Amino acid sequence: MDAAALFFTAFVVGLSGAMMPGPLLTVTIGESARRGFVAGPLLVLGHGILELALVVALALGLSAWLSAPAVGRAIALLGGAFLAYMGWGMARDAWLGRVELGLNPAPGNPPAGSRGLHPVLAGALVSLSNPYWSLWWATVGLSYIVFALKQGAPGLASFFAGHISSDLVWYGLVAAAVAGGRRFLSQGVYRAVLVACGVFLIFLGASFVYMGATGRVSL
Repeated sequence: MDAAALFFTAFVVGLSGAMMPGPLLTVTIGESARRGFVAGPLLVLGHGILELALVVALALGLSAWLSAPAVGRAIALLGGAFLAYMGWGMARDAWLGRVELGLNPAPGNPPAGSRGLHPVLAGALVSLSNPYWSLWWATVGLSYIVFALKQGAPGLASFFAGHISSDLVWYGLVAAAVAGGRRFLSQGVYRAVLVACGVFLIFLGASFVYMGATGRVSL
């Protein structure tokens, strides 16, 4: 992948993950109702600081290990399989109406895990406490780092920029919807976007598996 492809695919994959209901989405809705729109970007800032530290640590600490062809192929196969599985589950649940975007938090009831915390700190701690976050970085995130390192520092920067941009766009949109009291994010639109993202993840995951199986991921 070149830098532009890394940015685009990282953005779509990141957006797909951000849009699924989870702890950070819950905190964003609750904090935006209490603090206004600014809560969204501040939560993403804390989330992004944590992820940037993780990406740098993975790239610096594992770059030599990842250069082994067998390791790169194994990571691509595992990450691709998980990505395809995630995409299938996302598309299926959205198509069947099993996921909803609730934008009406209970007034005066801060979400658990964020009470009394600054939004930047809450964004980092809520992300760190989510087991799915760790699993994602151990599979899909690590696969992306393998591909990004082929482009060196610019590739890694493109991947991270695309990934964190998706969080900023989505959580900023949610924060604006909650703070403004407008439900312009209809359930129909939300589910349609999830189906489209799920199909894209299946395709991208299959591509990762193909590249891993054919040995096209060596650094």
